[in-house]
Amino acid sequence: MVFTLQLRQIEVQPGQHLTLREITWDNFEAILRDMGEHRATRVAYYQGCLEIKMPLPEHEKAKILIGEFVKILLDELGLDWEPYGSTTFKRPEMAAGIEPDDCFYIQNAARMVGKQRVDLATDPPPDLAIEVDVTSTTQIDAYAALGVPELWRYSNGQLQIFVLQSGAYLPVETSPTFPNLPVIERILQFLKIGETTGATAARRGFRQWLHSYVRG
Repeated sequence: MVFTLQLRQIEVQPGQHLTLREITWDNFEAILRDMGEHRATRVAYYQGCLEIKMPLPEHEKAKILIGEFVKILLDELGLDWEPYGSTTFKRPEMAAGIEPDDCFYIQNAARMVGKQRVDLATDPPPDLAIEVDVTSTTQIDAYAALGVPELWRYSNGQLQIFVLQSGAYLPVETSPTFPNLPVIERILQFLKIGETTGATAARRGFRQWLHSYVRG
């Protein structure tokens, strides 16, 4: 006997994730519609495998602070940017869909000003995406299929930066968006300050460090 469950019958608790396999693209689209846009869960889909995860506060605090550090870098260095947060990015021809923890258009910021919807058939993917892995692992192949040029992944107290080359991600020591800046070392430093002293002190300290570093 085969039982069919509706999505509303499934509850994902904070810190847990649910993996569904043999999910067609139409299934994925239907699940997204059923879940709606105003939700706490995040989804990732790649070639028939769908993951639904509910972040912990630990995840959210790290995600927000790393995003704040990126915004400080962009503003202080005079770079234009457009925030797209956890927008759902999809490429049906690649059977890939992802909702980043945070993402930014930087090199392509001018093209995305005022856009309320993103269609990767005509729009570029975000230039930089951030993933914080506390209870699950980023589907990095999905990001590669979407063509995201730069991916930051924070997990187990470590920050890795990947750049897309020939369809695959390679780890690098320095962000191509912020060359000549020790962003990995300093972001990790100020994340720890956020844990012990608070987010306000971490943001202020990071901005002060950047001012002194840039001024030499």
